[in-house]
Amino acid sequence: MSAVQPVPEVPAALAEPVRRVGPWWVAGISLANLALWMGYSGPLQMLLPMQMARVAPDGKETALALVTGVGAAVAMLFNPVAGALSDRTTGRFGRRHPWTLAGALAGAAGLALLAGQHTVAGVAVCWCLAQAGLNAMQASLSAGVPDHVPVRQRGEVSGWVGIPQALGVVLGVGLVIVVAATVESGYLMIAALVPLCVLPFVLTTVDPPLAAAPRFDTRAFLRSFRISPRAHPDFFWAWLTRFLMQLGNAIATLYLLYFLADAVGYERIFPGEKAEDGLLVLILIYTVAVVATTVVAGIVSDRLARRRFLVTVSGLISAVPAVLLAFRPTWPAALAAAAILGVGFGVFLSVDNALVTEVLPAADGRARDLGVINIANSGPQVLGPVIAGPIVAGAGGYPALYLASAALTLLGAVLVRKIRSVP
Repeated sequence: MSAVQPVPEVPAALAEPVRRVGPWWVAGISLANLALWMGYSGPLQMLLPMQMARVAPDGKETALALVTGVGAAVAMLFNPVAGALSDRTTGRFGRRHPWTLAGALAGAAGLALLAGQHTVAGVAVCWCLAQAGLNAMQASLSAGVPDHVPVRQRGEVSGWVGIPQALGVVLGVGLVIVVAATVESGYLMIAALVPLCVLPFVLTTVDPPLAAAPRFDTRAFLRSFRISPRAHPDFFWAWLTRFLMQLGNAIATLYLLYFLADAVGYERIFPGEKAEDGLLVLILIYTVAVVATTVVAGIVSDRLARRRFLVTVSGLISAVPAVLLAFRPTWPAALAAAAILGVGFGVFLSVDNALVTEVLPAADGRARDLGVINIANSGPQVLGPVIAGPIVAGAGGYPALYLASAALTLLGAVLVRKIRSVP
């Protein structure tokens, strides 16, 4: 009779988490995510449009599309590659924390350099540096949830982690409008805040080290980035769902500042105010709605275990404001759209993030796979300008732009039903 072979022990860094994380861990990763989204949102929503209007006043739409598109292309590369490298990182400081801190410092350097740029090319290069650092940081932070949080708590934690994505927009834009006197000071302020908000999480939470990295195989490494409906169908459909819904959101928000100024006529309606003031009001309404729904939706999804259904609901809700703005480009309609979109996106943030962690192909490639998933966030920033620019500049204008946004969002809400391994 042959002896029973012992089951090899799974390293702590790769083990499926079973213990609930505490409030300090959740607060730390939420603060780090707040830094991340301030670094993204402040420039994208306010600083880059203002800078392009100054650098290229006669072609600000094209210049903004070029800068954001090139930056998003860099994001698509660095997010999964940095995630894959963090999966293989060894050392006593852990796998994720070194990448989180290094990414924060590189992103801050890119933001600080943006303050001194006066050409479209200079802005593009520095924004690419900022995107590279911030995306390396995002790849390691995204892996924190499946690394440490058990499945039964992931909806709730994803809700708390999702709140900074909305608050980051408010703080990033609010700091520029209320505190920073110039575009330059806005960049420098956000550059200083990014690493400061990351330090508490890196210095006070545990990141189990990986004893030894697996043997590196170049072909296997490159194959691991493929998104195949045959090899991992549920992972593929989760990726496509997020991509379509984020693409719908990207083409709707890229020109929001210009939409308020040119289509709504905000400065004509409110003499003495700027379109930037109106944008901040919309962001505040949107953020309140997100905060009010995201944690609740995450908890509900944990208890009902019906994440696909709730993602579909979020898509249906999120399509409504796009249709509203397509047919009523007015300030009251914009206020209503901001509130409705906040509700829909609040549900999507928590539930979709939890759903994605349940369809990852392998424990030893969590950050890599989440980096691939994050291409669904950054990829739309590349395609968004390509789609939105010709629509806005052509005969369709803003109505066609927002109807296209609604169609993409609804398609993503339908395709999530193809995921089979998640109830």
